[in-house]
Amino acid sequence: MTSSMLLSVTTFIYGLAAVCYIAGWIFRRPLAARLGIWSVWVAVVGNGVGFTLRWMESYQMGIGHAPLSNLYESLVFFAWTIGISHLVIEYRYHNRVIGAFTLPLAFLAMAYASLSPHISDRIQPLIPALKSNWLIAHVITCFIGYAAFAVGFGLSIMYLLNKLAAAADGESTEQRPADLLVLQLFLVGLGLILFRFILGWSFGVGLGAALLLAGLVDLGGWLLGRHQRVRTELFSRFPEPSLMDLLTHQTVMFGFVFLSAGIITGSIWANSAWGRYWGWDPKETWSLITWFVYATLLHARLMRGWQGRRIAYLSILGFVAVLFTYFGVNLLPGLHSYGAMTEQLR
Repeated sequence: MTSSMLLSVTTFIYGLAAVCYIAGWIFRRPLAARLGIWSVWVAVVGNGVGFTLRWMESYQMGIGHAPLSNLYESLVFFAWTIGISHLVIEYRYHNRVIGAFTLPLAFLAMAYASLSPHISDRIQPLIPALKSNWLIAHVITCFIGYAAFAVGFGLSIMYLLNKLAAAADGESTEQRPADLLVLQLFLVGLGLILFRFILGWSFGVGLGAALLLAGLVDLGGWLLGRHQRVRTELFSRFPEPSLMDLLTHQTVMFGFVFLSAGIITGSIWANSAWGRYWGWDPKETWSLITWFVYATLLHARLMRGWQGRRIAYLSILGFVAVLFTYFGVNLLPGLHSYGAMTEQLR
């Protein structure tokens, strides 16, 4: 079995794991949650084996480089790091609901890599500027950071949903409109990134689809708000809000350290490849913007004592910046654009 075939199969195992976690959360079925645990273990192992096989295949083809050089390979590694991060958190805190908010991200990354007609899984030789050992250090550190931010994003969504449920139960109504607005704006932004920058739809069609997605989720939230028993069953199994807040902070801090290391190693690599440490390339610029968003979050928490909703808002904003840094800038000309790299290879 080639690496591409194995990784394609792994995509569906990630999907199965996500479905099982969601089903275990919504329908309160322990069997579904246990199946999700075993599925994600299988997916992570298959992902790692597929990644290793692809590395070996590149040497057999005489190319011989780590599979971290194009969009397909980076998505595979991104999904792998999300899966591993989830397993570590689940092992530490024994809460299976978290997987319903983190595993879909790993599945979407793998699905986009394996099923999108716009992405080639062909192993390609590196352009001369990329032939450096700094490639491995730079990409690995960046994507470990991205994976931690993805998990923190999932926890932030859980936190806001929990607060919305508490507001619907009458505990507090002060922040409910703000929470809804943040979630709606995020869905519109995520929809635009998905439909416009990833799927390549026109801006108008992408914006319309994003607004429709946000409207459907808002309708679901309205229906949920009218049924207290359903709310109680859905959100009673969430971790305590204080734990979700703490985990968001910890995952963001972990990701921030690795994103900082990724920016530093990238600067050293850029100096050896192009003779300058920083060139304000679109990817470099948006990586710095992302860094500042998360730096603001950590500063606000450690120096200003921010907690709860405000940290969740910044975590969601930071992950939107991560997604645009990862996907959106590929449509812009620059040395870090996967499209530009492909053109240089031709």
